Amino acid sequence: MMKKGDIYEGTIEKIEFPNKGYVYIENEPVIVKNGIPGQKVRLQINKKRKNRCEGRLLSVVQSSLLEKRKPACRNFPACGGCMYQTMIYEDQLGLKKKQVKELLDAALIQGGQINEKGEPDYIFEGIKGSPTEFAYRNKMEFSFGDEIKDGPLSLGLHKKGSTYDILTVDDCKIVDKDFTDILRCVLNYFTEYPADFYKKTKHIGYLRHLLIRRGQTTGEILVNLVTTSQEEHSLDRLVQRVLKLKLNGKITGFLHIINDGVADVVRSDETRILYGRDYFYEEILGLRFKITPFSFFQTNTLGAEVLYSIVRDYIGSTKDMTIFDLYSGTGTIAQILAPIAKKIIGVEIVEEAVLAARMNAELNRLNNCEFITGDVLKIIDEIEAKPDFIVLDPPRDGIHQKALEKIIGFGADKMVYVSCKPTSLVRDLEMLLGKGYRVVRVCLVDLFPQSVHTESVVELCRIL
Repeated sequence: MMKKGDIYEGTIEKIEFPNKGYVYIENEPVIVKNGIPGQKVRLQINKKRKNRCEGRLLSVVQSSLLEKRKPACRNFPACGGCMYQTMIYEDQLGLKKKQVKELLDAALIQGGQINEKGEPDYIFEGIKGSPTEFAYRNKMEFSFGDEIKDGPLSLGLHKKGSTYDILTVDDCKIVDKDFTDILRCVLNYFTEYPADFYKKTKHIGYLRHLLIRRGQTTGEILVNLVTTSQEEHSLDRLVQRVLKLKLNGKITGFLHIINDGVADVVRSDETRILYGRDYFYEEILGLRFKITPFSFFQTNTLGAEVLYSIVRDYIGSTKDMTIFDLYSGTGTIAQILAPIAKKIIGVEIVEEAVLAARMNAELNRLNNCEFITGDVLKIIDEIEAKPDFIVLDPPRDGIHQKALEKIIGFGADKMVYVSCKPTSLVRDLEMLLGKGYRVVRVCLVDLFPQSVHTESVVELCRIL
């Protein structure tokens, strides 16, 4: 009988989205995260309940046959950001496609959308890969800390499975080398001119995060140092050191962001411009976007072009139509659709994103876009216009069920749902199917190579 603390070895038989591996010990399934199908692993039981057993992966005893190449960076597998980098890219895509299709098929069968053979009845168009497998991210949030308790200062990403240990990831391959050159420069500076990093449990310290954003198409870079107000340090020498770096792109701004909140997230109580400006430009599908430190923008610009092209194709002809773009962010989708629609109304709860959307619509000379600040759940009751078509691009947790009921109440003949979390998507599909909608077709787009995540685009039509 397994009990908490026991250590076993076993083979990961299958993976369910996003990274739930199943190892069978004494004929009982044990869920182990952060593995690859076929790996023989050593694990420790850390949760034991009546109908569920979970284990923590301690080490990989034997590689999977799917692992056909060496790791791209020296931090693998200690950094948990790129679980699949020992798999060739085609196999990564195949694994993600299989996982998401299983979720969708089960949801459609449960929702009664089946053919005469009892199979899910929709068009599954597979998965589109990212145009670039590496150096694709245009944004990274690095944390200050230490790799071991009371160890030297580190700057990078959390160690896999750890809340506190920080790995210095100056060899990260999913970003342009500009990111890691800036990271190393900043870390060296604060090693030479020491400052305390922020201790999350005690809420004391100065250094919190380094946020870097870089336009993939423009090469423009925005550097953001995030600290508390608990100490005062002159940052002039740091700025000059960073500006002297020989980079592929060009730094357009260096900001000092003050954050005294207790949550471990990047936010601003005050922003000081130390150099240049507080924004950069990015281009996508012929449109230009002005992006600030906290603007939402897809982290893979070239992959987003693939994603939005599919969205545009799924929507089809929208001449003389009014389109609602709900959870519109900085209005990227709305502005891509604007040239083929009568009017676009975007709703977004983050005021800064709405201001950016309005500014970008003006930048792109689009006069048929309206962006409204507010919670979709409340705001859609106040909109007088009725949509002919609805685009949904919610955050990872999906759509609030009461908001979804109101959205369905518009009775739009067609919708397109863009999801970055398939488990949230299938939960929302359950209500959509039950209220008279049908899934027409689905296409996946991999915006996150080497990781377990992927985007889904779903076309829905109303049948009742």
